[in-house]
Amino acid sequence: MSYIPSTDADQREMLKKIGVERFQDLLRDIPEEMLYRGALDLPEPMSELEVRDHLADLAKRNAHNEDYICFLGGGAYDHYIPAAIGQLLARSEFYTAYTPYQPEVSQGTLQAIYEYQSMICELTGMEVCNASLYDGGSALAEGMLLACAHTRRVKVAVSSSLHPHYRRILETYARGRQLELIEVSAAEGATDIERLADTVDDETAAVVVQHPNFFGVLEQMPEISEITHRHGGLLITSNDPISLALLQPPSSYGTDIVTAEGQSLGVPLSFGGPYLGIFATTRALMRKMPGRMAGETTDQSGRRGYVLTLQTREQHIRREKATSNICTNQGLVALAATIYLALLGKNGLVKVAELCMQKSHYLANKINSLEGFRLKYGRPFFKEFVVESRISPERVMSELRERKKIFAGIPLREMVPEQDNAFLCAVTEKRTRKQMDDLIDSLKELFPGP
Repeated sequence: MSYIPSTDADQREMLKKIGVERFQDLLRDIPEEMLYRGALDLPEPMSELEVRDHLADLAKRNAHNEDYICFLGGGAYDHYIPAAIGQLLARSEFYTAYTPYQPEVSQGTLQAIYEYQSMICELTGMEVCNASLYDGGSALAEGMLLACAHTRRVKVAVSSSLHPHYRRILETYARGRQLELIEVSAAEGATDIERLADTVDDETAAVVVQHPNFFGVLEQMPEISEITHRHGGLLITSNDPISLALLQPPSSYGTDIVTAEGQSLGVPLSFGGPYLGIFATTRALMRKMPGRMAGETTDQSGRRGYVLTLQTREQHIRREKATSNICTNQGLVALAATIYLALLGKNGLVKVAELCMQKSHYLANKINSLEGFRLKYGRPFFKEFVVESRISPERVMSELRERKKIFAGIPLREMVPEQDNAFLCAVTEKRTRKQMDDLIDSLKELFPGP
């Protein structure tokens, strides 16, 4: 809604309805020392036209992706989005629906959820999938809570090759539940298997690992799975859904809970969200799964219909039995992923994955041949890789952005302090050979060897 008026008379009427005399009465439960006193440093008021012009000017300062060559990754990727997705999402029956509170009259929404779940199960090889969660990080944290509830243990082993932001989310979730997170170090860009074997014991609820991991490296999943299950723990993975068109599905190496960030499945970068949390698991864990799950049935006349089979919201079950406070799903974003998967089909998704892998290895080999730049890890990777630079990565990224309109990657120093001379580079199917060669030529021009 563009404009919501709130006059003095409106405010007096609302306060009277609430039962207080002044707005300050609504703040009485806040400690006095926490209240801000003094004048706020606000600009002079503007007219409606001036506000619109001001916001338009601010928007112009954004670097639009269409004007830049993008090699950014680290959890959000510049994949191609078929035009049909936006057109179908804009249909009013999808665009205006929030969530199926009265599921029996929301057959279209429930069918879309059911199709989404079916495709994610086929992609991951898992038995059940929920209707989606908020994003990849929260989905991973929900998997951790499920594992601890199921095993009745509180120790969780977390690989240091997991996305740093995801690790912080796990820490936040764990703090309120008094869970013990144990970080397992990485060796050569991947989980240290020997260290993991020393860490996991009969008190470990779960092992959390990303595959491909934050550095783009492929993990040794069969070995990690064997160590986890030897002690009765659950294996939780965070996967790149595009990679699953080429790599073995998580079910093949015994994953118990599969999570993923679904942004790469037809969802725009959108300055960081909204995104899509994918969550799939085994039938044995289904009743502890967070969120909701749609199912297919037949009515009294034998017609096919869709229902909410499971929903773990506090409104529907006893609060102490609720497995999560997640009470909705990313319906519209999950629909985008469903349309994307349906449009590409099995062969199309494989082609996208192959292009990502081939193009990323082409660029990685080119960068590795430059003076002053080299690949940090010699392990297999999918579409992302870490580059070590003799020049400050921040300077490399800044100059390429300002002078060549190239987003060349993400300096890792801020997220991974020990990676102070490295940056993360990602290549999707959208990058052309010319764009990759332009990056190489720009690095040669701006940062010639000694």
